[in-house]
Amino acid sequence: MKKGILLVNLGSPDSPEPKDVKKYLGEFLMDERVIDVPLWARTLLVKGIILKTRPKASAAAYKKIWWKEGSPLIVLSERLQNKVQKQVDIPVGLAMRYGSMSIEKGLQDLVDKGVEEVLLIPLYPQFAMATTETIVVLANEIQQAQFPNLKIESLPAFYNNLEYIEVLSKSIKKHLEGKTYEHLLFSYHGVPERHIRKSDITKSHCKIDGNCCKTPSKAHEFCYRHQCYEVTRLVGETLKLKEGTFSTSFQSRLGFDPWLQPYTDRTIEHLGKEGIKNMAIVTPAFVSDCLETLEEIAMEGEDIFHEMGGKNFTTIPCLNDDDSWVALLSKWIKNWA
Repeated sequence: MKKGILLVNLGSPDSPEPKDVKKYLGEFLMDERVIDVPLWARTLLVKGIILKTRPKASAAAYKKIWWKEGSPLIVLSERLQNKVQKQVDIPVGLAMRYGSMSIEKGLQDLVDKGVEEVLLIPLYPQFAMATTETIVVLANEIQQAQFPNLKIESLPAFYNNLEYIEVLSKSIKKHLEGKTYEHLLFSYHGVPERHIRKSDITKSHCKIDGNCCKTPSKAHEFCYRHQCYEVTRLVGETLKLKEGTFSTSFQSRLGFDPWLQPYTDRTIEHLGKEGIKNMAIVTPAFVSDCLETLEEIAMEGEDIFHEMGGKNFTTIPCLNDDDSWVALLSKWIKNWA
């Protein structure tokens, strides 16, 4: 059987104009694994409130980070795809969960090249309902409806793969060379606490307290919170970071329900108030830099830190198309193929 790869990232509006941002947000926020409430409530919230107020503000944010070549997330994902394609001898496609570069188009392109078996690679180190799960579920639905003879496998979350941890650690070390910092903050995209409980296959382990993520359990296979803390722990060990000089936080909360804490913006504020003058921040929930890293962290986060008296704020890029990351991804693909 001819094999192929489909890399899948989150997605982006076609442009930073409000009409395109509104279309993109509509698709994204109406996903039942992103806002997991009944359809009538989700429709009321998204179409009745959010899409009437948020697109203009989000468009302004996108305009701050938009590149001449287009959306940074798309451009960086394409660079990754092109580099990986040069290292493997099977077709490597690229798709987005939301937006015009759809999974359907990505699968169709591979099928048109004669591919009969696909390895789906969600570009997220950790498992979450709103990332990995929604990609895999949609890909399987499309396969069953349109490509019944196509076989699809999915790459599991690789948050604790030691080769990945080594690549991530080297990237962090490289970008901190020559930089002065007293604290390294690992900021992960937040999710509602209920997502953690819904993903608990034991239906009893996840208490979202100080102990459940440290206590071994089958639940950790699908526990986003545990997997985030584990990345921080493993990188801390690899880089021999001193206790108290690094920590974990969660960004991008939405709405009024409890989300994973501590919150990144409040953590940055706290560090500044505590007298930290030099800090660095890394965002290991993302493989590619995007709105949440380039605007929310590198711009808004830095502003907060300076307002609190901080001096130097170092933003560490995502892995993007880093050569070591390309080599590792290519190795995984070759092993599968």
